[in-house]
Amino acid sequence: MKQNLLTSGRRSFPIAPSACTPRRSAVVSIAVLVLLSFGVARAAHAQEPNTLSPEEKNAGWRLLFDGHTAAGWRGCKSTTMPASWKVENGSLLSRPAQGESTGDIVTVDQYGDFELSLEWKMTKGGNSGVIYRATEDSEHVWETGPEYQILDNNGHMDGLNPLASAGACYAVFAPAKDLTRPLGQWNQTRIVAWGKHVEHWMNGEKLLEYDIDSEVWRAHVKTSKYFQTAYGQGNWGRAPKGHIALQDYGGAIEYRNIKIRPATP
Repeated sequence: MKQNLLTSGRRSFPIAPSACTPRRSAVVSIAVLVLLSFGVARAAHAQEPNTLSPEEKNAGWRLLFDGHTAAGWRGCKSTTMPASWKVENGSLLSRPAQGESTGDIVTVDQYGDFELSLEWKMTKGGNSGVIYRATEDSEHVWETGPEYQILDNNGHMDGLNPLASAGACYAVFAPAKDLTRPLGQWNQTRIVAWGKHVEHWMNGEKLLEYDIDSEVWRAHVKTSKYFQTAYGQGNWGRAPKGHIALQDYGGAIEYRNIKIRPATP
């Protein structure tokens, strides 16, 4: 049987149940209630999803999703949202159903230099992506901008290929490691795009970085599927500004806490 513990500083002192007088038990009970109330009060003051703290507002962050509507988003090459995208329980999610329209979505506004932060989770075998500095100059949005891969590494075959695993700059740069959390848990993604320098982060750790048009970047792009769209038939990855796009690739995916800090207001 576990002993009751009264904690003082870093030491814990066992209290024998038989030694507790009614008065002492009442004091201990009150102390427990006070601690519980303090914990509830702290939880109540924790930042709610899809909100900005005063510090974030002062630093120039903006919400791209308010948790209630899809305002600020639209279908790629469309003025409306595909039916597969919904807002439920504070999440912007794609859950395609038979007979519904599907497709990638993009922000109404475009961004050049920025820091983007969001959270995501998915079902088994899920596959999605965050495409940045994307344009609508090609048939598909992924043909225009780099993609931060969103994937269930353990349940999707692309997880076997580092260049296609979660956090990769899809098909071009592999992440340093697999930092995805178990299915059902939220992952935190951060993308920094400042001039030609780009960084991918996940759950607080940097996965990769690259500089557009550098020798290393050109070598990686040359051996990827984007070589023609970067140097022949388009301008893949080289647009100075563009939309933020969320990919609808057939599986269920949820996003929340989507916020951006542009270089200029």
